[in-house]
This record gives sequence, structure tokens and C-alpha cells, in this order.
Amino acid sequence: MNFKKLSKQKQQHLIILVLATAVLADALSYGVPGFPGLMRYQLLNHEHLQLAKKAAEAKRNQIQSAVKRREEIAAELASAKKALMDAESDVASGDLYSWVINTLRDFKAGYKVEIPSFQPIGPTTEVALLPGYPYQQAILSVSGTAHYHDLGRFLADMENKFPHIRVVNLSLELNLNPTTDERETVGFKMDVVTLVKPNAS
Repeated sequence: MNFKKLSKQKQQHLIILVLATAVLADALSYGVPGFPGLMRYQLLNHEHLQLAKKAAEAKRNQIQSAVKRREEIAAELASAKKALMDAESDVASGDLYSWVINTLRDFKAGYKVEIPSFQPIGPTTEVALLPGYPYQQAILSVSGTAHYHDLGRFLADMENKFPHIRVVNLSLELNLNPTTDERETVGFKMDVVTLVKPNAS
């Protein structure tokens, strides 16, 4: 069909039809103000889906990271519990009086120190130096005799071996009438302070 052979009226109709088709196609594709066209709607929908996909991927990565961290935290917690149990191996529990006496008797076996006298153990109390401390303390007074070198070694080694036990209020008395075997011996009195596990008394 030759455009020039058409009548003027038909040419105008054809031009109007082509323009109307172009405007309608443009309106369908990109829309008019206030009403997005089909193409624009699909582009906006595609952008929205892309944003939702990125948000979902970020959430998934966050969850995977949390799951991996959860395993690390569980391992750290197990390690901390074991370290706490090891550290609490010399913290009193159960029958406190028996625990302290048996601990002292077992430990003094390697030393020339006699501890024949044990006073009743005092009640468990809060640790005065550290407010809010999760452990309590108990005090047992003991007395005995030893050569002063042996007593010094015994006390130093005991506090090194048992970091949660302390000797306080140590008093010494020189043996004024020693026999030959008792030269350089001293009588001693001391308070043994031990930490107590929570709910152990």
C-alpha cells in the first residue's frame, strides 16, 4: 500500500491510527501519571522481588552465622564448665567439717606436722572481701605442733596446692620445756578458711 495514493482523509485517519496506537502502546508500557503501565508495573514488581530476594538471602546468612556461632558458644560453654569444675576441685562441699579435716589430714601426711585438735566448724558466711561473690566461706580452727621449718613448708605448700583455702590468725608458741626430740618445735593455732560451693552446706 502506497501512502501517497491514499486520499487525504484516509491519510489523516491512518496517521491518527498510528499515533493512537503509539500512544496506547506507550500508555500500556509505561503508564500515565498515577497509573503505572504494564511494562512499568512488571519492572517495579521485578525490582520488588529482587529486594525481597536480597533480604531473604541476608536473613538466611544471618541465621546460618547464628547457627555456626551457636556451636562455637556451646563449645565455649562446655570448656568453661570443665574449667570451672577443675577450679572447684578444692572448694569444700558436702559435710564441710569432714571435708576440711580429711583434706588437712591427707595433705599433712607428707609433713612432720601434728594437728590433733580441730574445733567445730563455723557457719557458712558471705565472703566479706568480694560482695556478690557466688561462693560462701567457712572457718575451722585447728591447733597442733611442728618443727618451725616443717610448719613453714607445710603452710606454704598447702596454700599453693589449695588456692581456695587460706590460713588466717596464725599464732605460734615456742616450746619452753622441750625434750631432745622437741627442740625447735612450736605450738600453733590457726584458722583455716575455705570457700564453699553454693548449696553445699
